[in-house]
Amino acid sequence: MLTIEEEQQHQQQQLGRPSEKFCQWRPQPQNNGRIIGTFAWKAARDLVLAGLAVALLLVANVESRAPDHYYGREIGHFATFGHNVEGRVFAVDESTLYVKGFYYDGSAPDAFFWVGNSPRPSPEGYIIPYPEEYTGREPPSLGKHENSDIILKLPMGKRIRDIRWLSVWCRRFTVDFGEVFIPPGLDVPKPRVLPEFKRLAHGLRSSNISILDAKTFYIPNLHYDGAGPDAYFWVGNGSEPNIMGIKVPNEVGSLEPLRGYQGEDIEIQLPGNLTVYDIDWLAVWCVEYRHNFGHVYIPKDLDIPPALGQTKIAPPWWYKPTTSSTIPTVTSFGHPTATSKPSVNCKELLLGRLNVMWQIVGEYVELELIGRIDEDQYMAFGISGRNGQPQMVGSDVIVAFYDRKLRKFRAEDYYLSALSQCDGKHGACPDERIGGRNDAELISGDRRQGVTKIKYRRLLHTNEAASDQPYPTDRQISVVAAIGPLNSLSEVNAHNFRDVTVQDIQINFSSTNDHTCTDALDSVIDPKGPKIWTKRIISRESLIKARIGPTGGKRGYTPMTGHPSWGIAWYLNDMLIPEVYVERGKTYTFIVEGGDDQTQPAKFHPFYITDSPEGGFGQNTATQQERETVFAGVAYDKDRNPYPTAVGHYCEWKHKTVDKSEQIETFEEFMTTLKLECDNPDGQPGYLNWTVPFDAPDMVYYQCYTHRNLGWKIHVVNEGMSLEINGSHGVSLVSSFSIPLLALTVCTSLLMMRRRLLF
Repeated sequence: MLTIEEEQQHQQQQLGRPSEKFCQWRPQPQNNGRIIGTFAWKAARDLVLAGLAVALLLVANVESRAPDHYYGREIGHFATFGHNVEGRVFAVDESTLYVKGFYYDGSAPDAFFWVGNSPRPSPEGYIIPYPEEYTGREPPSLGKHENSDIILKLPMGKRIRDIRWLSVWCRRFTVDFGEVFIPPGLDVPKPRVLPEFKRLAHGLRSSNISILDAKTFYIPNLHYDGAGPDAYFWVGNGSEPNIMGIKVPNEVGSLEPLRGYQGEDIEIQLPGNLTVYDIDWLAVWCVEYRHNFGHVYIPKDLDIPPALGQTKIAPPWWYKPTTSSTIPTVTSFGHPTATSKPSVNCKELLLGRLNVMWQIVGEYVELELIGRIDEDQYMAFGISGRNGQPQMVGSDVIVAFYDRKLRKFRAEDYYLSALSQCDGKHGACPDERIGGRNDAELISGDRRQGVTKIKYRRLLHTNEAASDQPYPTDRQISVVAAIGPLNSLSEVNAHNFRDVTVQDIQINFSSTNDHTCTDALDSVIDPKGPKIWTKRIISRESLIKARIGPTGGKRGYTPMTGHPSWGIAWYLNDMLIPEVYVERGKTYTFIVEGGDDQTQPAKFHPFYITDSPEGGFGQNTATQQERETVFAGVAYDKDRNPYPTAVGHYCEWKHKTVDKSEQIETFEEFMTTLKLECDNPDGQPGYLNWTVPFDAPDMVYYQCYTHRNLGWKIHVVNEGMSLEINGSHGVSLVSSFSIPLLALTVCTSLLMMRRRLLF
């Protein structure tokens, strides 16, 4: 398990080919017929450190860089005439006032916030209801306030420019208890209109985006096909969107990967203490493949309303909670139900995959880990090695899993002294292997429909200082969690960088009503998923057209190949990743429409043929390139630097609306939901002519030069062999010479039979 620093360094190492600004080509000689080329990072360390600093700054929830007028434009202080009225008044936006530090003794019988346009406060004014939402025919009168912060929304469409004063006014006795006057021509903060999302991939587009306040974006007419496997609203710093950003919850506050949008108007809010003053851009970003689908830049000359809660996000039309008081919870440690008062604490550790529930019972803390994991995986949870951040080194965790050898659930006490496998002294080691004891006591375990639940308990104080940390009950403490594979010893292996806590999650274990889980993880209906589409085959065709299209979700690329995808794949002759059969010695022509503009990475997919099942030659390291054989689609310039040759204008099969692959059983029907769009209809395609070598291996692959996992298999067969498709009986290869031979045999047999009949 890795620390947050190690995770982000790992992500940077996995970036692949950087932009030309940060890298340069270094030529390498050819070696045993293999094409070798490599990138050398130019100032990569500085890039990583700079980005890492920004990311950690954001994750740490540090103080925002918002300007001094964070509460809006200051109007002034209440002049006090009675009942101890005090407070500073700010103009938040054109129709909102903010009273900071409001005092009022609450003893007057009929007092209200009161505004008007007369020279001084008078009965000619009208009430600003507080609270804004109330029951009954009239707003309630003001109660007692001691240092309250209050948001006042002007009623009936009124604007601040329509009033001259704000008063605390007793309507029954027409008495002014305190007043503040609005300066003439007051310049109040206003929302800022930005351009629309830059259109780069997956049909992302919108109308002009607005910054409503320091934390809230309004995105009208949003379109996105929903086909990105791991896409989120994403913010950060730098000249372009990059991996050193953070996720922004969607319009209903969820951090699930983005669904498809068809022209909807939504609002999203920045998490934590982040404000728009802290970021340079807002993007839709694919985390798994580090790909930018589109973005908009945030200007620096903002004068926008502060984020004080005055902007209310309305849920979309499709969002229908059961009741406002019903909170999904899990009672009796693991049995889902719904109640207005959760009785057990629950914290979401990995969104949609791992939750922890806990309660203090005497000298013990009882915990239950609930995870969507495979049977050969573990769940780990415990105290971070450093408070204030999710640090794995020095952490004290419990590793819970199902032991398939012993056929039982286990909970094992671990101490992580280093980022390595346990050698008996150092690494991610069970306490028992390094001289300690297992302080985790298993209570129960269960696994149903892909969800594993393991309940255990541990002493709050184990008195084992070398490897255990105490669970405090008087304060919050940072925790860590991860999901990963088990090794042959049923001990932890290194987890994927996406399967670990990367933000500081803190828990007060003495809490009695801390329930922030959004998913009970029990809602898995069909863990096997929808039926995979039948594979397509190209055979006996020497002219093949290559375009880009969607991956087909749970029926397409990933279940077909076993490889992850980032939302697009090759379509050959308008079929999703068909398996191609070619003959040694013959020449094949691929007409490539995968893009020719290197400045748009999302639309630059040169076609090449390789022995790599993943592809992405251009972003590989020197060592990786040395192990890869390229058969076609790559050449060298005069300086012996490799470059792709099969580039042409960009054509893509796009969703007419959103991705409907999960609801469609056949690929043919799925194709009717797509439309072909070419960026430059008058542009020219690229061409790749490949004469199959006689010594070519039986299996090669068509791939994308700049990205991994877009292509699939090419079967290489001997000259004169052809492919025969036997329906449900599968595929077989038959020599092209066998057909005339069979015909001659049949004819000879018929002649012999005729002779026998005649004689």
